[in-house]
Amino acid sequence: MGFPHIHMKSKTPNHLNLKLLFLGIFIAFLLLFALRSNLSSPQQNISPIPQGPSSKTSIEEIQTNPTSSKKCPPQPTSSCTKIPPALVQALTHYATSNITPQQTLSEISVTSKVLERKSPCNFLVFGLGHDSLMWAGLNHGGRTVFLEEDRAWIDQVKSKFHSLETYHVVYDTKVSHADDLIKVGQLEECTAVGDTRFSKCQLALKGIPSDIFEVEWDLIMVDAPTGYFIDAPGRMGAIYTAGMMARNRKEGETEIFVHDVDRMVEDKFSKAFLCEGYMRQQEGRIRHFTIPSHRDSLSKPFCPQEN
Repeated sequence: MGFPHIHMKSKTPNHLNLKLLFLGIFIAFLLLFALRSNLSSPQQNISPIPQGPSSKTSIEEIQTNPTSSKKCPPQPTSSCTKIPPALVQALTHYATSNITPQQTLSEISVTSKVLERKSPCNFLVFGLGHDSLMWAGLNHGGRTVFLEEDRAWIDQVKSKFHSLETYHVVYDTKVSHADDLIKVGQLEECTAVGDTRFSKCQLALKGIPSDIFEVEWDLIMVDAPTGYFIDAPGRMGAIYTAGMMARNRKEGETEIFVHDVDRMVEDKFSKAFLCEGYMRQQEGRIRHFTIPSHRDSLSKPFCPQEN
């Protein structure tokens, strides 16, 4: 995720395997969708797309795709059993595309397995890439939001995939600031649980839409902003903010995924602010953390005590 030339690079050795993965995932998902259409189950509380003056002035909304909350009748009609247009578009795109997303088959599987269990849900993704249509499709019926730093890349993706809900964000850090910022993160104002919008911590992101903080995200993926050169914004603030959003939710837990943990920033900051004690899995360059709400017990340590 990040700059277009990174996303559009073809990686032919893994292309066939990834294409088979996409096809397998979507075929399985479509079968599951068909089965669900014949069953009646309670709907999860999916956060609506924000409306009102604040969303018009503080964010750039590419396009929204409101999800219907209607249930299928006991005898499904054609509208209930028909494959949703977004899934048709995703399946067609990945079956015909020659572009391979940055994540490998095994890395994608880490998140897709959690989505299979938790969707439909609220899924926040730092970054917009060639895998975005897949994530939105796998969370069919939920809300998937993408935060992207590059306006030109947003416009390019918008021209192809109108249904993706994407917002432009601004970062004011650089990878060269990482050593200082990891020390700042240990200060009391950075470890106190609260609404990140009002945090005095230097790591707390201020350049993302305020409305994003009003949603309790079930999954958060950090695969942006750009962090592969010293003057790039780096993912220090994104990792920290994701962890604090998880701690500040009213109840329950948040699944957080960090990609590119082979790099210094992603490695050190995920361990420091998402906590090794909360880490569930690492596969290749992706780590999976499960962070519970801290609001039910403000005396809970920032990171769990290690045995």
